[in-house]
Amino acid sequence: MGKQKFYDTAPKKERVVLVGVALPGERAEQTKEYLEELDFLVQTAGGLVEKTFVQRMQKPDRATFVGTGKLKEIQAYVKAEEIDIVVFDDELSPSQLRNIERELQVKILDRSNLILDIFAGRAQTAQAKTQVELAQLQYLLPRLTRMWTHLERQKGGIGMRGPGESQIESDRRMILEKITLLKDRLKLIDRQNETQRKNRGQLIRVALVGYTNVGKSTIMNMLSKSEVFAENKLFATLDTTVRKVVIENLPFLLSDTVGFIRKLPHHLVECFKSTLDEVREADILIHVVDVSHPNFEDQIHTVNETLKDLGARDKETIMLFNKIDAYVSPEVDETGIDSEVPLTLEDFKRSWMAHENTPALFISATQKENIEEFKQLLYDKVKAMHIQRYPYDKLLY
Repeated sequence: MGKQKFYDTAPKKERVVLVGVALPGERAEQTKEYLEELDFLVQTAGGLVEKTFVQRMQKPDRATFVGTGKLKEIQAYVKAEEIDIVVFDDELSPSQLRNIERELQVKILDRSNLILDIFAGRAQTAQAKTQVELAQLQYLLPRLTRMWTHLERQKGGIGMRGPGESQIESDRRMILEKITLLKDRLKLIDRQNETQRKNRGQLIRVALVGYTNVGKSTIMNMLSKSEVFAENKLFATLDTTVRKVVIENLPFLLSDTVGFIRKLPHHLVECFKSTLDEVREADILIHVVDVSHPNFEDQIHTVNETLKDLGARDKETIMLFNKIDAYVSPEVDETGIDSEVPLTLEDFKRSWMAHENTPALFISATQKENIEEFKQLLYDKVKAMHIQRYPYDKLLY
């Protein structure tokens, strides 16, 4: 008998190239961080990044996003290394998408499409699935023509009208009908959610908000002792989870929301506004920040801008700086060499972060560091609001 053959049935990771444009006024480390985030998005989607191309330009090229020379360079690499996908760090117009695809002859994705793909893979509930499908169709609608390139050879004109045009038109009509259907379905789900929210009674509502992957779900699990899905990937949480939490004798509702991200596709923001109703209707926001991230200040800005869009910027907010166990401060020692110095809790309390954001707390959710102080502050805030709103409630006496 011959040797038995074994075949690897695990799906092969698609090999990816990233492309970004550095615009005037953008620092080199900023561009690097943006593309690292795109790399993380690709990893979350299940791809493997092989190389990154960056071009410094005044503004992206209207026809091909990057310059012709850079496109030729990417084309040569894609061909030589047998790359599967090229991902661009901005939203491409339908014509840019068509031109780049014609040149590179591989699958082209832009940032929006990649995020939509991750959302589609993560959606669990009927609401999230409907929201993602709606966003995908809205993204697809203006890009329909490139789906029908196989009909291009059929010329128009009298007596020569091919089915190409009518096929696109019928597809467009089908998509528009589906969009209307999904919007109606979302309205129905919204009404059901509204009824649920009204039925939650006289409880103060607290919402966890923040950039994606800062540890919101871990904090949710710690406070509510429930198992909300948490992992080191972008958009681990899509559906808003609401739990009843009791600290000492005081119950309140805590919700975990989808993480925000820089350049979140417009369609997604629109479609997920209903999921973010928990943020709009919350009494207190806990803004979670990953203090170990090199660009956490940019992330705070992104979250604040998104909250402003949602009309939730003026709510009572606790700034919660998480992952202090992973934070290292780069300092130059006597020899002039950079050394990484871990900060103590006291150092954090004396830092600009504590002075500029009040109230601000510093914790490590995984190491359970400084959790009691956080619980006490949350208890005090919820209690003060509860007494103000329900002065004759017997709950606290």
